[in-house]
Amino acid sequence: MTSRSARTTARTSSEARAVARTQTLIQGEHGIGTVRKTTLPGGLRIVTETLPSVRSATFGIWAHVGSRDETPALNGATHYLEHLLFKGTRKRSALDISAAIDAVGGEMNAFTAKEYTCYYARVLDTDLPLAIDVVCDMLTGSLIQEEDVDVERGAILEEIAMTEDDAGDCVHDLFARTMFGDNALGRPVLGTVDTVNALTADRIRRFYRKHYDPTHLVVAAAGNVDHHKVVRQVRAAFEKAGAFREPVAAPLAPRDGRRTVRAAGRVELIGRKTEQAHVILGMPGLARTDERRWALGVLNTALGGGMSSRLFQEVREKRGLAYSVYSYTSGFADCGLFGVYAGCRPAQVHDVLKICRDELDHVAEHGLTDDEIGRAVGQLQGSTVLGLEDTGALMNRIGKSELCWGEQMSVDDMLARIASVTPDDVRAVARDVLGRRPSLSVIGPLKDKQASRLHDAVA
Repeated sequence: MTSRSARTTARTSSEARAVARTQTLIQGEHGIGTVRKTTLPGGLRIVTETLPSVRSATFGIWAHVGSRDETPALNGATHYLEHLLFKGTRKRSALDISAAIDAVGGEMNAFTAKEYTCYYARVLDTDLPLAIDVVCDMLTGSLIQEEDVDVERGAILEEIAMTEDDAGDCVHDLFARTMFGDNALGRPVLGTVDTVNALTADRIRRFYRKHYDPTHLVVAAAGNVDHHKVVRQVRAAFEKAGAFREPVAAPLAPRDGRRTVRAAGRVELIGRKTEQAHVILGMPGLARTDERRWALGVLNTALGGGMSSRLFQEVREKRGLAYSVYSYTSGFADCGLFGVYAGCRPAQVHDVLKICRDELDHVAEHGLTDDEIGRAVGQLQGSTVLGLEDTGALMNRIGKSELCWGEQMSVDDMLARIASVTPDDVRAVARDVLGRRPSLSVIGPLKDKQASRLHDAVA
C-alpha cells in the first residue's frame, strides 16, 4: 500500500514536472540560429542555439560563482573546485571522465572567472548525449575526496608558479589589485600560495554545496542540437543524481551591483628580473549592464584594438617602442576597468607611458575623428561575427548572456547596436572614462630612479 506521504510526494513531483516553461527567445530563419530556453521546476535553466548545418555541438554548464564570491580565507576556492570536479564522481573515475571524451575525439575543459565558472565539452553532434551525461555527472556527483584535494593542490600551486613566471599575465592580476585593493575583485582568481595551502576538503565541499545548486546553474548547448532532446537528457541526469533539492524553485537572478570601491592615482611596482617591463595604465570603466558599453567598445577598438588603432600606430609603428600594445575593457556587475597594456624595454618605460597618457588625455578632451569611429564600428562588427563562427563561441554567448544578463540578443541586434553608436556617443564616453585619473601597475627590472618617476604617469 502506498503511504499518504508517498502519494503527496508523487503528486508534488508530477505538478512540478508540469510547470517546466519553454520559450523561443530568438527565432532564426528555417530554425537556423533559433535560441530556446526551458526553465525546469527545480530552477535549472537550459538554453540552446540550433545550427543544423554543422556536425558538432558544444555543451556547457555555467555556475553563478566566481572568485568575487570568496572570503579572503577562501581565495582560490572557486578555481580549486573547478579542478576537483574533474577528479571523479560516484559513476566515473578521473580517467573515466577524460577517456570518455577522448574516445570520441572531443575536447573538454573549464574556466573560472571573477563572476562565473564554466565547464564544457565539444563533440560530434552524434556524441552529444555522451557529453551531456559526463558534464552533468561532474557537476552533480563530484566526490571531492581528501586525497584528490591533496594531489590537486600541487597542480594548482604549479599553475600559480607558471602565472608568476609570465610577467605579461601577472601584471593583469597586479592591475586588479591596484584598482580594487583588498577586495574580492582585487584578489587573484587562482588564489595565493598561502590560501591554497590552507584550503581543506571540508571547506571546499561546503563551498560546492552552497554554489552548485541547480538554481545557480545555466546549461547551454549550441550546434546541431535538438532543444527538447537536450532538455530531456539534462533533466534525467539531474533527477537521477537527486540534484533538485526543492521540487519547485526560482532561478538565481543575475548578479547585482555592490558599489565596489575603485582607486585613482595609485602606482604599484613589482621589481623582477625580466627582459621587458610590463605596464598597465588604466582607470575605472563601465559595468557590463551600462548602456554606454557599446560606445565604449567602439572607443576601445579605435584607441587600442587593432593595427590601425592610435596606440598601435603611435607606440609601435611610428616609434618602435613596443611589440605588444593594446587597450581593453572588463565589465563586471557593478563596475568595470579600462586599461592600456604595453611590454617594452625597461629604458623605454617612461616614453611609452607618456605617449599612452598623452593619447588618453587628448581623446578625453577632443574625442576621435569620424573616420576613426567609422573604421572602429566596422572592425567591431566584423570581429563580433567572426568570433561566433564555432559552436564553442556560440555556447559561450548564450550561456553567459543568460547567467549575466538574463536575456538573449541576436547577432543582428548586436550589430545594430554597434552601428547605432554615434561620434557624439563615443566622445561622451571618452570624456567620462578617459577623463578620470588613471592608476598604474608595472612589473619589471626598474631601477630606483626609474621607479620614482612612475608617479608622473598618473599625476
